[in-house]
This record gives sequence, C-alpha cells and structure tokens, in this order.
Amino acid sequence: MRRRLLSSTLVVAVIAVLLLGVPLGVVVSRLIVDEAAQELGAEAKRLVGEVEYARVQETPLDPQQLEQKYPGRYIQIWERGTPLRVTVVGAAPPSGHLMTEDASTNTGVYVRISRDRDQVEQDVRARLLLIVALAVAALAVAVSLAVVQSRRLTLPLLDLAKIAERLGSGDARPSKHRYGIPELDRVAQVLDRSATRISDLLTREREFATDASHQLRTPLTGLTMRLEEIVASADEPEVVREEGEAAIVQAERLTAVIDELLAAARRQRHAQAEPVAIDEVLIQQITEWEPVFRDAGRTLQLDGARGLKALATTGGFGQVIASLLENSLRHGGGAVTVTTTSGDNYVVTEVSDEGPGIADELAPKIFERNVSGAGGTGLGLTLARALAAADGGRLELVRRRPATFAVFLRPAEDNGGRGRAVSGPA
Repeated sequence: MRRRLLSSTLVVAVIAVLLLGVPLGVVVSRLIVDEAAQELGAEAKRLVGEVEYARVQETPLDPQQLEQKYPGRYIQIWERGTPLRVTVVGAAPPSGHLMTEDASTNTGVYVRISRDRDQVEQDVRARLLLIVALAVAALAVAVSLAVVQSRRLTLPLLDLAKIAERLGSGDARPSKHRYGIPELDRVAQVLDRSATRISDLLTREREFATDASHQLRTPLTGLTMRLEEIVASADEPEVVREEGEAAIVQAERLTAVIDELLAAARRQRHAQAEPVAIDEVLIQQITEWEPVFRDAGRTLQLDGARGLKALATTGGFGQVIASLLENSLRHGGGAVTVTTTSGDNYVVTEVSDEGPGIADELAPKIFERNVSGAGGTGLGLTLARALAAADGGRLELVRRRPATFAVFLRPAEDNGGRGRAVSGPA
C-alpha cells in the first residue's frame, strides 16, 4: 500500500509539474528574448538621437565613448553626406549569432546596433535551469509528503492488523489506540468493543466451567457414596436394590444439574420458574446429605411449615440448598436445621447450624466470588445466590452467629394447605 501511495503521488506530481513547468519555461524564454529585443531597440533609438544631436552641434563622434556607454554592443552608424561617413564601434559577434535592431532619421542618419544572441540564450538557459530546479524541489516535497502520509496511513493499518491478530489469538484486551484519522479511529473503536465483548464471553465461559465443576462435585460425591453402599452390601439384595434406586435418583439429579447450568448459561432460567413443592426438594436433599452428616457425628433436621409451594426450578432450588448444607458441613458445627416459613411476599427457607458463625470482616463479602473463610473454593455461596436470583428469589445471610442463611422465593398461588410440623429429624 505504501508503494502504491508513493507511486501514485509521484505520478500526479510529475504530471502537475509538466503541465505547469513546460508552459512556464516557454513563456519565460519568450519574455527574455522579447525583453532583450526591446532593450536593443531602445538603445538604437537613443543612439540615433545622440548622433543627430552631434551633427547639429558639429561635434565628431567618439567611438571609445560610445563603446563605454554601450558595452557588449556592435554598433554601425551611417551618416549621409559626401563622402558617406561610416562609424563602427565594438567587435562583431560570430556570424549567425546576432540580435540586431535598426533606427534612422529623415536627415540621413542610420544606426544598426547588434549584440551576441548567445548571451540572451545563456540567460534563457539559466532561467530554465531555475525552473527545473524548482520543479525538482516540488517533486521532492511531494515525495516527502507522500512518504509522511503513507506512513500515517499504513502504520495505523499495521497496528490495527496486529490488534485483530491478537484478538484472534485470544488476547482480548482493548488497545485504546487512536490515530487522528476518523475512519481508522472508527475501526479501532469497533475492535475495542469487539475485544470487550470477546473478553466478557471468555470470562463467562471460564466462570461457567468453574461453576459447572463446583456444582457437579456434590452430585458426583453422592453418587459415589451410593455406589460404595451397593458394593459394601453386595450380599443384601434389599439394600442393593434400595441403594441402586437412590443412585438412579442421584444420576437423574446430576442430569438436572447439567441442564440447569446450561440454562443459566443461556440466561433462560428465570423464564422456566414454575410452582415447586418445597417439601419434596428439602426431603430429597436431607435424604442425600444425612449419611454424610451422620458420618461426621452431626445431625440434620427439618422444621417449619409443610406443604409450601414457591416459584422456582427444582434443580436450581435443590442446588441452592445443597450448597448451603455443604457450607454448614465444611465450615459450621453441631446440628443443622432447615426451617421453612411463608409470608405474603416470600416463601423462606432457612439453613442454620450451631457453629462459631461468620467473622465480622468476612460477612459483608461472604457472597463474593473466591471469598472463603476456611480454605474453600469461594464459589459455593456465589453460585447459590446466582441460582436463587435466576429463579426470581434471593439468598441472604440473616444472622452471623450462629450462621443462618435464608432463601427467599416468590410464593406460588396455592399455599393454602400449609401446616406446622413438629421439630425433629427428617
């Protein structure tokens, strides 16, 4: 591109110089020749007047004085009389290189004054050389401007090509480069916006991969536990059957988790919220987690109102409760109680334990990504809050000590059959 810009600029400059320089050279050469002829004619008229004045004064002509007064001229003077008087001043130029002008009077005086044409032609050549030098200088300036302009155009294009190549290689940082050329600046702005979008997409992809690995870990752990129970009870068909059915349920839940994660990635979960029986989800989660808590020497119990329904997705709400139970298992202590209540605006599910609670400095940022109080991943509560929000609800820390988390969901229309259950293990 730079070569094409230079060549096109040079061609345009040469054409412009030829269109202007050639006529200018012709005009200047003619002006110099005409000016020399006019000067020579004026000298001839002035000289014939001087000769006529000398005749009237009867003063003889002095050739040396005339030669000093008209240097570089070859002068011939004829005066009528008897005999004819001829006066010659100066040396005659070479034959064929004369520029001559004549003048005469009615009294018989005839003057011819000549000069060397080579001197005039030398002056013409000097002026033409000056015009050529100016033309060359103009071409040099044009080439210099073309080089500067081509660099101003090509360097930003090369930079934009590097930015595009960097975007293609996965480096999605906006460059913020601007070049002072509106069209190129517009392209740079578009690339920066594309880089921002690509960066957001890559960030969401990474977060999705992290969220998926975290959310799938719990169902896989439960499935592994069921399979271990099957292996350990190989001689007891009833136990194997029961554990096999539980493993199937766990596998179905794993499939539901995958569907929920994909739906969340497509931002479709909110539209899929539907009336969900809270008891069914809670009993399923407590059934899955109770063996783990029992192995840890802790209890897990369900309390509160029964028969509640809320707008949510079964998999999403189940994942929220699973994340809260796992959080209590890892960071809490003592018995864990899941309590359900309802009001005019929300169906509330609280998960609390008897542990030391959450430190004051950690509580304000407990739901932030990668924030953990005891060496965890820092993703569980973040994902749980995101899942609750996707279902149109919210997850809050309602008490720091002992730690109590509450899930607020929009109530379904039919909650009339709710009742009060007796506290105790599920």
